[in-house]
Amino acid sequence: MKGIVLAGGHGTRLHPITLGTSKQLLPVYDKPMIYYPISVLMLAGITDILIISAPQYVESFRRLLGDGSALGVRFGYVAQDEPRGLADAFVLGAGHIGDDAVALVLGDNVFHGPGFGRMVRAAVRGLDGCVLFGYPVSDPERYGVVEVDAEGNPVGLTEKPAEPRSNIAVTGLYFYDNEVVDIAARLTPSRRGELEITDVNRHYLDRGRCRLVPLGRGFAWLDTGTHDALINASQYVQTLEHRQGVRIACLEEIAWRMGFIDREACYRLGHELSHSSYGRYIMAVAA
Repeated sequence: MKGIVLAGGHGTRLHPITLGTSKQLLPVYDKPMIYYPISVLMLAGITDILIISAPQYVESFRRLLGDGSALGVRFGYVAQDEPRGLADAFVLGAGHIGDDAVALVLGDNVFHGPGFGRMVRAAVRGLDGCVLFGYPVSDPERYGVVEVDAEGNPVGLTEKPAEPRSNIAVTGLYFYDNEVVDIAARLTPSRRGELEITDVNRHYLDRGRCRLVPLGRGFAWLDTGTHDALINASQYVQTLEHRQGVRIACLEEIAWRMGFIDREACYRLGHELSHSSYGRYIMAVAA
């Protein structure tokens, strides 16, 4: 399976702090925002990852992440000159995806919860069509909403409904088989002028090939697209890391624990950052 992180857009809801940089390069407590979605793909066992960003930030992401070889993965980069909807990721990333399945994660989403790594790896192994991840919210009218039957199977999808029939939001993490490339290529833009991910998901739903994985109690799904949401996410990460003594979305530790690199390579990566508490943490877990 290939991975895509969609880190485009202009971050206008975060102006003025995004006037000179990409939203996904901003810190969420102790690490760049983009570390969090990348960590999701790495936890799923995905090692070939495409970063899609606005043209002016491609080199900034490349300076931050490199080619991925230090982490035992591969990072590629492509520019999206204008936001054209989430499904545009499969148009821009068609060459990257090739004949494989693909996971898409939004660059401003933070996921955390017990057993999350096992959950996403199981979704990869059992993929047949598409897998969506649902999360209960108090304001479903702001999201794409999924309706479920008595057994929890998805039966309807609505984008930002005025009168939601469910409080289960579709999160910014999506797994698809290779058919998604052709589906996205055939989409027509919506009234917003965008290729809508909900239209892609409906294609699978209408054919009985859409599965929903619920993220319930004990899970956190955070969107960092506003000033308040950004600081709330940072405080969430800070609280857990200080209380539990572990780091959320530490790419170096994940690479080692997933077997992408060995302990010695992990320690060396930590040593390169040893002036920070983040680097010293990596050295301690790999010691």
